[in-house]
Amino acid sequence: MRESLLTIPVNEVFEPREGCPFCRMRNTVEAHICEYIMGAAMMEPDVRMETNKLGFCHRHFLDLLKQSNRLSLGLMLNTYLSDLNADLFAKKGILSAIKPDKRTQKASKVDESCFVCTKVDWGMTHMVKTFFVMFRDDSKTAPVFRPLFAEQEFICMPHYAWIREKAPAALSKGELTAFLTALDTVVGNYAASLNQDVGGFCNSFDYRNAGKLHTPEMQHVRTSVNRSIEFLTGRSVE
Repeated sequence: MRESLLTIPVNEVFEPREGCPFCRMRNTVEAHICEYIMGAAMMEPDVRMETNKLGFCHRHFLDLLKQSNRLSLGLMLNTYLSDLNADLFAKKGILSAIKPDKRTQKASKVDESCFVCTKVDWGMTHMVKTFFVMFRDDSKTAPVFRPLFAEQEFICMPHYAWIREKAPAALSKGELTAFLTALDTVVGNYAASLNQDVGGFCNSFDYRNAGKLHTPEMQHVRTSVNRSIEFLTGRSVE
């Protein structure tokens, strides 16, 4: 399939052949969104209205804190908290008072939405559509993308479930069978290998294996617990 502005970003996240490509895809989109809203977009009225409405989840608050411009985050928080205070606590009088149950409902929704999550979901949905087109249209005589997909180190469990759910609507019956076979092979092989490595990690604490864990050839065993968390959650241990 000929490269285009749509296919290049997808190829770029699959080319390293290490880790989960869909995690790299998500991380790339997250980074772009965080840089965008912490820059000039922070002063755009429509963006500020959305951030005031949606707020941020804990994960993306941490990502925003890593940006160099903490003033931008402070300004967004200032208007967000002003709206929150006006909506929940500053209304006076019998007619304008919020009933206790309504106040509880409003308060419980504060951490249920996130501006970054919404934008990342949008970006990922569009990129994964391109991914399926690339898999579907890969040349039958000289395939390029399908072998690249089959060479991935692993796909984390959250993204494994996500793309399996989306695949039937994106691929024909024959294409779907080929895709699921390749997908299950990549994930199944890694899960079995990881299981073996974690077993080796546990066995290394047996006194009969003292010192073996720290030898160069045991690197894959030493990292198995961290890698298991990344595989199961889609987030690396930082």
